[in-house]
Amino acid sequence: MDNRMPDNGDALTGVDMFAGLEPDVRQRVIAAAVPRTYRKGQILFVENDPGESLIILRRGAVAIFRTAPTGERAVLTVVRPPGVLGEVSLLDASTRSTSAEAIEDCQALTLSRAAFMDLVHSNPRILDAVMRSVGALIRRLTEQNTDHVFLDLPGRVAKTLVRLAGESQAPMITIELNQSQLAEMAGGSRQSVNQAIGSFASRGWLRTEGRRIVVTDLPALRRRAGMTA
Repeated sequence: MDNRMPDNGDALTGVDMFAGLEPDVRQRVIAAAVPRTYRKGQILFVENDPGESLIILRRGAVAIFRTAPTGERAVLTVVRPPGVLGEVSLLDASTRSTSAEAIEDCQALTLSRAAFMDLVHSNPRILDAVMRSVGALIRRLTEQNTDHVFLDLPGRVAKTLVRLAGESQAPMITIELNQSQLAEMAGGSRQSVNQAIGSFASRGWLRTEGRRIVVTDLPALRRRAGMTA
């Protein structure tokens, strides 16, 4: 998938949090933001870091994860453009509750908490958008917990792949995620996830190409995940 925002002169295109702003306000946001680049494998922040900025992803993909005391990682989601990271910490000035790693080369804008709060004070509608974003995060985490109760591992793998495919209508969808990362997202061992992937491949639902997974039958994966096709 081409994980970047449309290059139409506005760096906030598609970002729901800023969608309702007047053009001049959007330009103030862009002027206050700092461009950043992150290489694949680079850590953007870790748990308990100060929550000092909002990150607006313009290109690439970032895995959001928690780490157990044993060092085991659980990937909560993968953020792609025009997604944002760090909105929770901006609300309560607390430390980061998760870690973030670039799983592709990324380009982003970072907006400091001070600049963000100034913007909220002059444009209260932004706070509504932040609350919607937090609400979506809570719903996603609730759904993931439910999946661990009601879905077997192959079902969770299928559902994870469907989520990663997003809204794409292409006949073949390339997902830039290796099987170890997929295992972290689905909540299973790499061996068990490999077996599920092999089973899906034998049915013609996908194929693997090195560190990529190419989905060839998204409706079949949706059915396996218990989702409406």
